[in-house]
Amino acid sequence: MTSSPARHAQAALRSRHLAMLALGGVIGAGLFVGSGAGLAAAGPAVLVSYLLAALLALAVMRMLGELAAALPESGSFSVYARRALGPWAGFTTGWLYTWVTAVAIAVEALAAAAILHAWWPAVPSWAFTLAAMTVFTTVNTTDVRTFGEAEFWFASLKVLAIVAFIALGAAALLGLLPGTPSPGLDHLTGDGGFAPNGLPGIVTALLGVVFAFGGMEVIGMAAAESQDPGRSIRTAVRSAIWRIALFYLGSVAVLVLLLPWRDARPDESPYVAALGRVGIPHAGTVTQAVIVVALLSALNANLYGTSRMLHSLAESGDAPTALARRTRRGVPARAVAAASAVGFAAVVPEALSPGAALPLLAKAMGAAMLFMWLAVACSHLVLRRSLESTGRLPLRTRGFPATTRAVIAAIGALMLLMTTSEATRPQLLSSAALTAALALTGTALARRRTPAPAAVETRS
Repeated sequence: MTSSPARHAQAALRSRHLAMLALGGVIGAGLFVGSGAGLAAAGPAVLVSYLLAALLALAVMRMLGELAAALPESGSFSVYARRALGPWAGFTTGWLYTWVTAVAIAVEALAAAAILHAWWPAVPSWAFTLAAMTVFTTVNTTDVRTFGEAEFWFASLKVLAIVAFIALGAAALLGLLPGTPSPGLDHLTGDGGFAPNGLPGIVTALLGVVFAFGGMEVIGMAAAESQDPGRSIRTAVRSAIWRIALFYLGSVAVLVLLLPWRDARPDESPYVAALGRVGIPHAGTVTQAVIVVALLSALNANLYGTSRMLHSLAESGDAPTALARRTRRGVPARAVAAASAVGFAAVVPEALSPGAALPLLAKAMGAAMLFMWLAVACSHLVLRRSLESTGRLPLRTRGFPATTRAVIAAIGALMLLMTTSEATRPQLLSSAALTAALALTGTALARRRTPAPAAVETRS
């Protein structure tokens, strides 16, 4: 395979690919499994938690989409942070995203492998992990269109599963399923009221469910490899926002109406329990299959996003220059290989001690997503006016600058709330420490690159 730094990205992604990238990045295992912890903490009021988290996440997506439509860059918010706040900010956000998503790739491969191993115990989980990493590294190395098509169909399967769940739930609530009496609104208000654990329960659930919306950042990177970025991103973001609101909040609403909140278990999928209550055979197996698809879809998208971020960092001099090379098909193959390194490395501990690596890696991701969202909002606040003056705004966020400032305040409030919880405080502190270390490193590198002013010779 020959490569050259002069190769450029191909405009291979269409608006349908981008829409499913945004949708598929958000709809993942965090919804199918993580919603159980939220429901157990807040009761039916978890709907409020999801609504608040969705409003924040979709506002960030809108801002990122606005910047990506006007400035399509493979480094996305890292490039915007560099332009708005300085080189240190680009270095910090780029490497923060790279670390979190590289770890996420390994987590998703290990989690999918654990489910597949439970189905086929004769095959060790490390073999499934290795197979998943090999397949998706190959997909991402082939060409951009192959990646886009793979992610489109993965996301379509997830959407189809959610639509089917909403349809079955609606039929059960209307009393249309034989042998299954409709629970009506009993589960919404009948056991301790709508918010049985009050405001603390809603806040606890919010701190957990907000992270389920991570992953939509990849749409900003895909803009650089899309056809007509301005129009494609505008269409993709608009369609993704209403679809996420419908599918995410719609499925959680059906879940709340079907399942008594006391039956929810933090470490189990509430969708299995809800489907079981309405008499759907093999509900557990079906839901696990959907979770595997969700995990593999997220792995595919994160591998793409991580490789493009590494490529962008290399172009700006913040990563080895070899990662800036692209193949004849416009793929940064070396960056893809580097992005997959943590996933392949995870095969070794999984072979030595099955199941031990997954919880450790999951904790390593921390709360970095909030710091990246904060970077997006701050960059938007700085860059929006200059873009508006040049007329380069195919997509506009309404209510600027009040909306952007409200998002920054909301993220700050979430971080403050995380410090008050023993469960979330370590995540925030570890991510804050990593962010600070990267910021110091980025500042030091920027100073080294800045030539010192020439000495002025004086005569006495």
